[in-house]
Amino acid sequence: MKSDSRLSAVLHTLLHMADAGRPMTSEELAAHTNTNPVVVRRTMAGLRRDGLVRSSKGRGGGWEIACDLETVTLRQVYDALGAPGLLSIGVRLEHPTCLVEQTVNHALEPAFAEAEALLVERFAQVTLARLAADFGTRAAAWRAQHKDHSHA
Repeated sequence: MKSDSRLSAVLHTLLHMADAGRPMTSEELAAHTNTNPVVVRRTMAGLRRDGLVRSSKGRGGGWEIACDLETVTLRQVYDALGAPGLLSIGVRLEHPTCLVEQTVNHALEPAFAEAEALLVERFAQVTLARLAADFGTRAAAWRAQHKDHSHA
């Protein structure tokens, strides 16, 4: 089963936007995450709906952060994405009348739900500002080591 990397990609995008400090086009953002600009626009629409980003058209336009990085948590970003499933494993539902399948699912479903609840709780404790600060520290160290200001 393929994993859902939208949360990671969106956080990556938001950090590039915060670092740029200016509107960024869908094409620029797509290049940072190795995806298609259409995917960026579709994803950003959900973030715009929740007030995390805004967009402007025309020369100098693009996507920019519309929220306070100090107060927005990973949980809010996760919710803006539609709260996608966090675990790629699940239960079988091929034979719902099978007593063995019912027994296994009865054991697994609460454990999966508890694991997802713990992850979501952790997301609520991490702000975008914390990620931006960590990125800033890493970028400064990388630049100092490489003496090159191209791309971190």
